[in-house]
Amino acid sequence: MGEPTFAEILLQSAEQDLLAYCKLKTDPEIGDALLGFHAQQAIEKSLKAVLSSAGIAFRRTHDIVELMDQIADSSLPEPPNADHLDELNPYAVEMRYGLVQPGVLDREGTHQTLDAVLNWAQESVGAQ
Repeated sequence: MGEPTFAEILLQSAEQDLLAYCKLKTDPEIGDALLGFHAQQAIEKSLKAVLSSAGIAFRRTHDIVELMDQIADSSLPEPPNADHLDELNPYAVEMRYGLVQPGVLDREGTHQTLDAVLNWAQESVGAQ
């Protein structure tokens, strides 16, 4: 077994963000900003893994909308819940530094979305 590809490294990192999300989501002392950050990161890395696996270059960005546009422009299958993934965009940076007031994060719904998107990315990368 050779060195992991960049797409595989991104997926492993997305899995770690999902694991952190899962461990923290039931703790009422953990705020939505921290949970949202790990959720956003898991989605961002999953999207980048699919793009990387397909040989599509992307710039250094935390913008889920931009990454989704690249997926659509490349005629790649869109991830589950694609219409709602942009709702995690503010958690990338702004909420971490208190620049945007967080709404109430649907912790269980977000968990389901993370699972679905990560599974989609794993299947996409494995199929390349």
